Amino acid sequence: MSLKAGIVGLPNVGKSTLFNAITKQNILAANYPFATIDPNVGIVTVPDSRLTFLENMYVPKRTIPTSFEFTDIAGLVAGASRGEGLGNKFLAHIREVDAVVEVVRCFDNSDVIHVSGSVDPIRDIEVINVELVLSDLEIVENRLGKITKKAQTTKDKDALLEYEVLSKCQKALLNNEPIRSIDDFSDDELNYLKNFQFITAKPIIYVANVSEDDAIVGKNKYTEEVRKYAEEHNSLVIVMCAKLESELVEYEESDKRTFMESLGITSTGLDQLIFATYHLLGLETFFTVGKDECRAWTFKSGTSAKKCAGLIHSDIERGFIKAEIMKFDDLQSLGDEKSVQEAGKLYLEGKDYIMQDGDIVYFRFNV
Repeated sequence: MSLKAGIVGLPNVGKSTLFNAITKQNILAANYPFATIDPNVGIVTVPDSRLTFLENMYVPKRTIPTSFEFTDIAGLVAGASRGEGLGNKFLAHIREVDAVVEVVRCFDNSDVIHVSGSVDPIRDIEVINVELVLSDLEIVENRLGKITKKAQTTKDKDALLEYEVLSKCQKALLNNEPIRSIDDFSDDELNYLKNFQFITAKPIIYVANVSEDDAIVGKNKYTEEVRKYAEEHNSLVIVMCAKLESELVEYEESDKRTFMESLGITSTGLDQLIFATYHLLGLETFFTVGKDECRAWTFKSGTSAKKCAGLIHSDIERGFIKAEIMKFDDLQSLGDEKSVQEAGKLYLEGKDYIMQDGDIVYFRFNV
């Protein structure tokens, strides 16, 4: 399944440096606004020690980790919702992602120009968020202008539902609150909301970009401000140094671990961001294994076995019979498939079985 996270922020906060590190690509990362004009897209693999274990056990011809896309979107500025700094074009790109990663500058450096002239992470967050709110509000009010009369005069069921959804969105946005903050949508309204690509309805993670020294400590005065803000808005914060992360990706794995140990770092900021984004979207992983291939597959939490079969191929979903399921923990503790089966821990599940994170599955089907 195709999943995307979009990296946004003001110019010169470290977005492109972070993107370089994430994707190991060498895109333009210049010290001036709008160095990134078109969105840059990179495929990110999700680190998973379970897949490494399965690879060592089955020694397949190929191993395929699960992945999703990170899109680096050019720097937004105040007035983006009105087209400032090519804002409308960039906002359109954000609408296409599933989650927003907002990079916030949390370091002092006179050599790196700040578009507003000083470092103030909360001000920067609010500049971005106001533009996203205004962009969504424009869409809401344009649509309400077209359907309000129909909803009130004809009592058309779909028109009434759309009117209720958009009215709730309008109320929140006029109060400068994102759509994700609305907690009284019904299930029908939530489903209808998906018809729109509202930016402020998307989940968000704040990346507090700090200096190398502060990355080792894990905080500074700016990051504490961002944490407080995020807690008040039910959001996540990842503290990292984009510059350090971009250097770490150049190391061989063993050298990287040695260097990290010397700094007292147990996990990279990139790994933390990837895991956080993956789980923010409600994603889990199942595995298919064998001598030809060991592969991790991404699925939405709560998805049935039959629907997960369709992620592999539509024919498998269409001809689904049963799913043979092993739990990764059982395979790891018992040592091999035969021992799992002898212990009575190989399960046959039907189409309505809800797949669990870490399931190892073989789908029986007939077409």
